[in-house]
Amino acid sequence: MSDTRTLTEPRGTVAKIREAHRILAQDGTDLLYIDRHFLHEGSHHAFASLREAGRSIRQPALTFGVADHYVPSSPERANEVTATMIDRLDRNTRDFGIDSFGIGDPRRGIVHVAMPEQGLSLPGTTIVCGDSHTATHGAFGAFAFGIGASEVAHVLATQTLWQMPMPVMRIRIEGQLPTGATAKDLALTIIWRIGTGGATGHAVEYDGSAVAALSMEERMTLCNMTIEMGARSGLVPPDDTTFEWLKGRPMAPKGKAWKSAVAEWRALRPDPNATYDKEILIDADDVSPMVTWGTSPEQVAPVDAAVPADADPDALDYMGLAAGVPLTTINIDRAFIGSCTNGRLSDLRAAAVILSGRRVVVPLLVSPGSDDVARQAESEGIAEIFRAAGAEWGASGCSLCVSMNGDLVASNERCASTSNRNFKGRQGPGARTHLMSPQMVAAAAITGRITDARTMAPQDCLGDPS
Repeated sequence: MSDTRTLTEPRGTVAKIREAHRILAQDGTDLLYIDRHFLHEGSHHAFASLREAGRSIRQPALTFGVADHYVPSSPERANEVTATMIDRLDRNTRDFGIDSFGIGDPRRGIVHVAMPEQGLSLPGTTIVCGDSHTATHGAFGAFAFGIGASEVAHVLATQTLWQMPMPVMRIRIEGQLPTGATAKDLALTIIWRIGTGGATGHAVEYDGSAVAALSMEERMTLCNMTIEMGARSGLVPPDDTTFEWLKGRPMAPKGKAWKSAVAEWRALRPDPNATYDKEILIDADDVSPMVTWGTSPEQVAPVDAAVPADADPDALDYMGLAAGVPLTTINIDRAFIGSCTNGRLSDLRAAAVILSGRRVVVPLLVSPGSDDVARQAESEGIAEIFRAAGAEWGASGCSLCVSMNGDLVASNERCASTSNRNFKGRQGPGARTHLMSPQMVAAAAITGRITDARTMAPQDCLGDPS
């Protein structure tokens, strides 16, 4: 949106946060102050740049590291590369005085799961990380987006970032998600409707009764998948659901500071009559369990549908499918539950409902989103349900979402996955990925084929139990 607006004009939440963090504007670009900077193993290029320039970190107390992308889900899958990358992060953060959650730290997990757990993702803040799915933190009413390696170095050195203004798109979602439909299905439905380029370059603000009804973990899933629409950022304005989830978190404000913060956060709502560069309306009542059939998140359909007649031939060839094939006839070779999209406790609870008392017929790897999620799952007996079903209970980390940590899907194998991307080779060279919700992955692991999870559990047990 244009920067020529005055502060008296109606503004959306993104505009309010951006204007509050603008240090100066120059040639149509803003210098923004950055409140939180998150790092993972991929940050080593930025540290090398700082060393070469002889620079220090401007505000190390506002930067936090975590080992996640290269952490193997099992010690047997560790290799020289994974060990080197994890050790490099540990050395870089230690040398520059940054608090980092390394192996053995009870706070460790996927960056987009562990940082919110610590209360580091707060309403009204600017958050950046060298990872596209940083939009996840927008679930808390933060302006959060991924940045490149050179930008990581710039933020480390200055605690600021030059950014062109992003156009803002409002996605209003009204109605109520049907029983058995999840936030993952909602996100895939939006991508199905607008395409992977439908929000290109935009910051997305979510609004509507269906969004207000989502739990914090569901909002994180929705904001996480916003990137797959082509957007830079996704945001849900904060409300009582946000405040309740954050209260008492280790690094969230406490006492009088908490009360003062909540009072400020309540103002982070769109003004009446706020205008947006683009708007769409989604009816939540129409959402069904969704499954991708191709090599892009937009190549998706309801589970009770078939591969489209006009499906992309290249995608069909890679996936080993034919147009017109019913999705529920597609066999799978393995399954994965985890990732920054669906590795939270409520995701594991939902999958456990399907798996309880049953056995998987294909390998199922479960990787909790953080060590804290793993501890809670153990305490609630959820981990034991997975083990009893024959699943592998792995360590927390990015795991099988991305093939850089020893977890791989073999070439031509078909994987039912809760991750966020089904690109060619994403889970390994030649791997064929079908994205779906945790319940749907659990159902597929039990039957050995894509299966409508609504047929496998009492209706009142489906959805987010949190």
